[in-house]
Amino acid sequence: METGTLVSGVLFVALWLVFVGLFARRMIYLGRLVLHGREAVRSDDVPVRLSREVTRVAGQSKLFLRPIPGVMHLLIFWGFLVLLPTIVESWLGAISPHWSIPWLAGQAWFALMVDLFALGVLVGVAIAFVIRLGQRPVRFVGSRLQQAYNILLFEAGIVLTLFVWRGSQVALGLNEFPAAWSPISTSVASLLPNAPLTQVLERATVWVHALLILAFMLYIPYTKHLHTLVVAFNVFFERTRARGRLEPLRFDDPDLPEDQIRFGMGTIADMTWKQMVDGMTCTECGRCQDACPAFFTGKNLSPKLVIMGLRDQLYREGHQMLAAAAGKGTFEGQPLVPNAVADETVWDCVTCGACVRECPVGIEHIDHIVDLRRNLVMVQSQLPATGAAMLRDLERTSNPWGNSPTERVDWTAGLGVRVLEPGDAPPEVLFWVGCAPAFDERARIGAISTAKLLKEAGVDFAILGPRESCTGDPARRMGDEYTFQGLAKQNVETLDEAKVTRIVTTCPHCFNTLANEYPDFGGRYEVVHHTQLLAELLRDGRLSPAAGTESITYHDSCYLARHNDVRSEPRELVAAVGRPIEMARREERTFCCGAGGGHMWLEERAGQINEERARQATATGAATLAVACPFCTVMLDDGMRSTGGGLAVKDVATLLVEAVERGRARPTDSLEWVQ
Repeated sequence: METGTLVSGVLFVALWLVFVGLFARRMIYLGRLVLHGREAVRSDDVPVRLSREVTRVAGQSKLFLRPIPGVMHLLIFWGFLVLLPTIVESWLGAISPHWSIPWLAGQAWFALMVDLFALGVLVGVAIAFVIRLGQRPVRFVGSRLQQAYNILLFEAGIVLTLFVWRGSQVALGLNEFPAAWSPISTSVASLLPNAPLTQVLERATVWVHALLILAFMLYIPYTKHLHTLVVAFNVFFERTRARGRLEPLRFDDPDLPEDQIRFGMGTIADMTWKQMVDGMTCTECGRCQDACPAFFTGKNLSPKLVIMGLRDQLYREGHQMLAAAAGKGTFEGQPLVPNAVADETVWDCVTCGACVRECPVGIEHIDHIVDLRRNLVMVQSQLPATGAAMLRDLERTSNPWGNSPTERVDWTAGLGVRVLEPGDAPPEVLFWVGCAPAFDERARIGAISTAKLLKEAGVDFAILGPRESCTGDPARRMGDEYTFQGLAKQNVETLDEAKVTRIVTTCPHCFNTLANEYPDFGGRYEVVHHTQLLAELLRDGRLSPAAGTESITYHDSCYLARHNDVRSEPRELVAAVGRPIEMARREERTFCCGAGGGHMWLEERAGQINEERARQATATGAATLAVACPFCTVMLDDGMRSTGGGLAVKDVATLLVEAVERGRARPTDSLEWVQ
């Protein structure tokens, strides 16, 4: 071995050990934090998880919800994947210009791929700079833009020095691949000076290139670019069950040690390992923030800043927490609210799921926010006054309106609806009415219409009447998990005693809770939304509507379209009764009415989400706004009144009743529609 090679080798290996050692120390620290996180069970549905690695990580599918940023990220992501072997090549080349990876160095196809994919990285970096410096999207507000610029400069520097180094190798004849298969490197070679200077340039650029890679490697775990190392892990362990389901707290699990029982998230010591990895994976892209209706209407909430705030506090206090776990002192972490997340921010969330739907890296924002609420409500008794009043009514009367349970059947007056009594034979379908249709004058019209249509179609159905209690959805989303679980167990017991197998409900919140959350408490039923059942009856010819000329725009409920993928059936009904006009934000990318997350009962302190949605509906020029949720009925009717939009807000079932009226051969047989 030549003296120069020996000196270069010793120097480079020493530097390599320093950089890699510092990188490993940081990654071990982050790994210890994750291992210290509370339990989160994510070991099911392995085939689904593996498929997501292919589609979401390798294929970058969710990034293409925004095509131009999607192309940008795909070019950079796949560019650096293909260029991974050149990292080893540059480290070998820094020691000696004649060292390279055996076999690979002489492959013409690899030379071409390096040139093309490296060029792709540069194009991707250029697009990223145009987006950040030219377009300046609002979604980047609050992000650490200097970190993003540093990362892009690192990436550009690595690729540019790669081209100069490989070009100098071409000029000096140090490579083994044909020049025709390396068009860019060959073009660079043609621009280089005479041999002595090129020899110096070759040595200088390979060292700069190799050191840039080492510096970038060390920079990554201290920045948002850590996502490149953990995103595959986070996407793999993303929830696979229904998006609308929340993980239950295990209060009375005899197999769970007492010190592992969680009451939400009060300090970083309460975070699950998945919540920790969520923070480490955040790219600060702001897609969640851009989709958030609370942020859009001027509220204090940014889902992105929630995750960033929790992550930053985890990093600040992590060393102290780990030291305490090792018996070196005690850990008294600062409360996450208000230190990491402002109190107002926690209560601005409507749990619509737009943030989770848009996130390309598997972050579950709602779980974080609801866990913060759980700790505030169940441990600290801190919540908005209107929310506290709602929870008191729920505990006292089993409904958030505070009405007597006997009033649950008042809406059925004159309809001949059967109330299922103890010991009665179970009906074909149990109509789970829900609290809003039972106690709110506007919301009950949809339930009345649904009952009429079921009778018209000859469906054997009944209701529980006073035996029905709130599903507990408002309590759970507000953070009162204890009250929710009490209601859930009570309702499951009632449904099981009644031998119910199929349930229909007009409320997407009840639908989500009964279908996706009650199985955690032993309640397994076939649950359908009324739009699904009515569409089924329509297809079977058991309902015969006559379409009118009325223009109708349909509002997708978040808990129906986004959380539970019910999108086509309501549109079937709208198409059967009138002339559909779609809103810009629809289906899985719908805009919330503002009622979710307990906001039906919370006093609004900033922008009105329902008014914004009313304006979006008005902009379509439609005459009627169709809804499929009692909460949406009330919120959007209020929004229309306050904005002067003028659209009539009607449940799709009500529109279908009107269409069936039009289609009846004998006017004397009409279905009487109760206003």
